Amino acid sequence: MKVSISSSEQKILDQVDDAVPEMVSTVKKWSRINSGSTNLAGLEQQFIEIKQHFSDLGGDVDAVALPATKAIDRQGEPFQIEHGQTFRLVQRASAPVQILLTGHYDTVFAKDSSFQEVTRIDDDRLNGPGLADMKGGLLVMRQALLALEQSDCRSNVGYTILVSPDEEIGSTGSAGILKKHAKIADLGLTYEPALADGSLSGARKGTGNFSIVIRGRSAHAGREHELGRNAIVVAAELISILADLTGARDGLTVNPARMDGGGANNVVPDMAVVRFNARLLLPEDMIWFEQELGRVLVKLNDKDGISAELHGGFTRPPKPMAPPNAKLFSLTRASGEALGLDIRWKATGGVCEGNNLWAAGCPNVDTLGVCGGEIHSDREFVILSSFAERARLSALMLFKFASGDFDAKALRTMK
Repeated sequence: MKVSISSSEQKILDQVDDAVPEMVSTVKKWSRINSGSTNLAGLEQQFIEIKQHFSDLGGDVDAVALPATKAIDRQGEPFQIEHGQTFRLVQRASAPVQILLTGHYDTVFAKDSSFQEVTRIDDDRLNGPGLADMKGGLLVMRQALLALEQSDCRSNVGYTILVSPDEEIGSTGSAGILKKHAKIADLGLTYEPALADGSLSGARKGTGNFSIVIRGRSAHAGREHELGRNAIVVAAELISILADLTGARDGLTVNPARMDGGGANNVVPDMAVVRFNARLLLPEDMIWFEQELGRVLVKLNDKDGISAELHGGFTRPPKPMAPPNAKLFSLTRASGEALGLDIRWKATGGVCEGNNLWAAGCPNVDTLGVCGGEIHSDREFVILSSFAERARLSALMLFKFASGDFDAKALRTMK
């Protein structure tokens, strides 16, 4: 498919370059706001910034309170995780084409992280927390929508923006609001970072986070060792079993990530918590894995004096390159070609809100943000030249959905 750019569209696209200095200045400011997923004060500060910057679009704006979600502490006891608010903006809710644009403003860097500053790597790269993942992407989204609002065809497209505070911890609080809007949107655009070479993520694995709490019986390690039931020893056996599940299904990986428990050397430990992540390719693999975990729990609970309880589950099903997603990617690629970009995609084991949208039946492209790399580390970087490049890409796609050159309604019906 060949995409042509009209003179009026080109005029709007040419203005994007003028916005780059402000975009870079803003992302540097935002990067210095620590908005780690559990830093409620920092999340509130970032929320205010987003509300102020997106108000230029107009539309109806509100803050969606999210339900607290359950987690397991280091003593094996449940507790509640409180979340920040989801930013929501609804524009032209009755327009014939409805697009859901999503992103997140939390980062993986905790309030006490040593990674808090922005530094320049070279003329085209900055290093800093959340620059690529994904505060830069939010600014790309905003700029593309500002461009749409200048289009003569804008009345044909309505959109909902959801910017969440908990994506980096699995969207456990925002899953409901994502699902609600994904069910009624024609398509979704998500602004996770593209790879450093400009490639987009295509097919994504599904993921789940789990904890198994093991309880045994404490005893004096010398005088009455035989009366104890060592939860740490059972946890070590469990970790080995879990690790051996990697590869049991094509593409399945199981990552035992942390063990809590134990105490003084002269006490048989009576509690351990094993935390692990599973990633897989197919929806049916989730059922298989849960059945395997059930068998493991039976084995552990059959041990004398031992009890084991599972917590957690799958939060994001796999997102395959199914025909609707493949078609939307081809439209993205065609838009890129019109702008002189060679847009490619790569399958990935990473997950994002795109998984949530697809689970609700919403075709989507989920790496339309800035280009960058080494995310989730203190080496995270963003490529400055990608701000204008990616804003133009999204803007052109929005123009084409508004003009009818791209058929948004046909995506959901593809087989």
